[in-house]
Amino acid sequence: MYSPRSSSRRKDKPNRRRRRTIWAWINVSLLLMITALLTYGFTSEHGYRSSFPPPVAQATDSPSPDPAVQESDPPTSANNEDEAAVTPEVTAIPEATPTPEITATPEATVVPTATPLPSSPPEDDGVTGNNKGTAEGQTSAGDSSSPTDTGGKNGTGSKTPSDSKTGDVQGIDSNFIAGLPEGLAGERTVKLSFAGDVIFSGKAGELLKQKGYDYSYSALGGMFKKDDLTVVNLETPITTRGVGAQNKQFVFKGAPEALDALKAAGIDAVNLANNHTLDQGQEGLRDTMTHLGKRGIPYVGAGLNSKEAYSAQYFERNGIKIALLGFTRVMPVMDWKAGPNTPGVASVYDSAEGLQAIAAAKKKADLVVVVVHWGKERVDQYDSVQQKLGHSFIDAGADLVIGGHPHVLQGIEPYKGKWIAYSTGNFIFTKGSIPTTWETAVFQAECTIKGQCSMQLKPMDAELARPVPMNDVAGGILLKRIESLSSGLVRIGADGKVTQKAK
Repeated sequence: MYSPRSSSRRKDKPNRRRRRTIWAWINVSLLLMITALLTYGFTSEHGYRSSFPPPVAQATDSPSPDPAVQESDPPTSANNEDEAAVTPEVTAIPEATPTPEITATPEATVVPTATPLPSSPPEDDGVTGNNKGTAEGQTSAGDSSSPTDTGGKNGTGSKTPSDSKTGDVQGIDSNFIAGLPEGLAGERTVKLSFAGDVIFSGKAGELLKQKGYDYSYSALGGMFKKDDLTVVNLETPITTRGVGAQNKQFVFKGAPEALDALKAAGIDAVNLANNHTLDQGQEGLRDTMTHLGKRGIPYVGAGLNSKEAYSAQYFERNGIKIALLGFTRVMPVMDWKAGPNTPGVASVYDSAEGLQAIAAAKKKADLVVVVVHWGKERVDQYDSVQQKLGHSFIDAGADLVIGGHPHVLQGIEPYKGKWIAYSTGNFIFTKGSIPTTWETAVFQAECTIKGQCSMQLKPMDAELARPVPMNDVAGGILLKRIESLSSGLVRIGADGKVTQKAK
């Protein structure tokens, strides 16, 4: 005798309800797993894929990096470009393990989100870190006794041979407070100024051709003539020739006459280690070095071979010998790296050669300054790749590290009594639609013969092709923003002076 249908359905209803509940939980679990996987893939894209070095160019072309990780600079095709329409840049891989005599021990003061991958094996290019010539042109690759610029801002430019000086980077007190010690009255110091990216191309170039290249410096009040050494990042080849880099979205070219106004404004040296120096090929690089040499403007970060590219420029000011070096962690292809017999830039995708060059410079100079191209474009916060590399520079002997490339200002970090300024932003550049790229600053340091430096910022508006000092209100807001980007490690006063917070 079978039970009625209605009774059977009533008995089956709880079972069906349980099955529906189980399937609902299974579906929810699957959705959560898919969401987690998608989130991981999105957030790890820049921390993983962009950590690889750029590709090696083939003989038939010059490939660009993945379109999703290109640099953000004005395109060549229109010459009326807008920074807002660009895509992210090539980000650098982590540095190589320092050479045995330079042991890097970075402090864990910041915990950035990016996690760098292990670096590639060091490349042996036979770099010795020898210095090259300065204001009177570059010396040959084999000249290891290049002169030192002792002329100063208004000096005669006379040269004296580099003296040897023993540099000891061991036993640095990690609790040392960055800045100048008290009671320095009467002690010799040098005043250094650093500004961001400089181009004479696109909209900026068009405006400067109309107004004259001195227009770029017309609002600065001659500030670069009042210090002892001024350095900028020259983000363009200077040439009337060359073949534009293939498959590269943004390719620059600057007029040689622009360098006359640059020097007249008081800029003493330029960094060429960046992702645009070879935009016009090796011919453009050679022309750039020639035009700089003719005008007595020293450069770092590039050369006819790796020995020249990794060499320091030496300056003597107020009896203090300064070594300046330039490196880059941003290149479209690995072929841009200077080789034993090929022109190029000083790459620190593998940092071994750079660290050796810093250690060599420390033995000859009282003060070692490193200018480096690194980081992610339009990202305000510096990351662990920049931080670890900056720390390794100081562990190797650098006294001051000045960064660029992101086109926005980033924070400042004190490390072992030294300063790392992670990004100086734009300086003489085009003006796009992203407000943070319109803000810049001149970073000024006063340093002693012992390598102790103060830090002070001069806030500026990066107008089209011309930086203009900010008013007190806007400047104060910008200074507080940079303080907020400095991981709680510094205070920046209304006068722009940076001090390290007590632990």
